[in-house]
Amino acid sequence: MSATVLTASALLLDMDGTLVNSDAVVERCWRRWALKHGLDPEAALKVVHGRQGYATMAVLLPDRPVEENYADNRAMLAEETADVDGVVPIGGAPAFMATIADLPHALVTSADSALAAARMGAAELPMPAVRVTAEQVGASKPDPEGFLKGAAELGFDPADCIVFEDSEAGIAAGRAAGMRVVGVGPRAAALAPDVHVEDLTRVRVEAAGDGSIRLHITTA
Repeated sequence: MSATVLTASALLLDMDGTLVNSDAVVERCWRRWALKHGLDPEAALKVVHGRQGYATMAVLLPDRPVEENYADNRAMLAEETADVDGVVPIGGAPAFMATIADLPHALVTSADSALAAARMGAAELPMPAVRVTAEQVGASKPDPEGFLKGAAELGFDPADCIVFEDSEAGIAAGRAAGMRVVGVGPRAAALAPDVHVEDLTRVRVEAAGDGSIRLHITTA
């Protein structure tokens, strides 16, 4: 075991795969969609994480009109919002969220507000007061827009923020925003984040006397 200490002014948190384990729902819904469109479900699941649905569809069906992707995305969001079977918190997430409750932080997710509320509620995690959801951005991750908006709303420079992410698209978005990235979970392990943890039990949060946030991170 080794320990790393990172200091920041604010934390920007992805939801799926970072705070909430929703893989069971995501896989059920996207497998059905892939089969309906004659695609290999396993290949589809390699690109779904971290992006908004329409962006995933554009990768998988590059020649399809974008209007059809938006229509399918709306249907997919409704389906995912109604299905919370198997949605649970990532290890350590309840304690982590309780520790940062009074510290500057925001949720930055590719889910829309209804889906975010459904999954955070199913996992029994508190919804951050500051959140950037799909409705508030014009471009999906890996575009940095969501993280930059989160930093701006909290009132901090991007370089003073740390992103928690699990997916390739999300980690790329954090990097493009000029932020340091803590990678969470198995998907993040191979993506070279600044620091990688198996789950949030490996992160201890300390509020420093100067108002900054210190993250004491235990890595394997």
